[in-house]
Amino acid sequence: MRIFYHFIHIILFTIVFHSCDPDRVYEKNIRIPDGIWERNNPIRFEVIIQDTISPHNLYINIRNTGLYPVSNLYLFITTTAPSGHSVKDTVEIILADERGKWLGKGLGDIWDLQKLYKQNVRFAQKGMYVFEYEQAMRIEKLPFILDAGLRIEKSR
Repeated sequence: MRIFYHFIHIILFTIVFHSCDPDRVYEKNIRIPDGIWERNNPIRFEVIIQDTISPHNLYINIRNTGLYPVSNLYLFITTTAPSGHSVKDTVEIILADERGKWLGKGLGDIWDLQKLYKQNVRFAQKGMYVFEYEQAMRIEKLPFILDAGLRIEKSR
């Protein structure tokens, strides 16, 4: 009986959590194995887009620990449209200010940052878009990055 009530609480929490975010089209965070992001280990997001009329905002989500050795993170982001056309961007994400204070929301020694990547994007085609993140730092095995994610939401 206890398991049943626990299960009901989880379902209710999920419904409430998802209903509070009506602009979200897609959001997924992927765990980095052992918190060490290897340069040859890209992260891939496959997103089905149906709305080609509304503008969208794209965000990059990063979770790091306070032991991350630098204040920024460079990424190569490759976006591939349903047609197969790809575009590759270089993006810098500032994780800490010049005094070393971590940006974003923190709990203990874990920090979550959401950075606007592109604003008011109108997707040209319906179908599967692939977003691939590669860490582009000079460190081959980048430590203390726990998760990386993508959020797509409708612009207001």
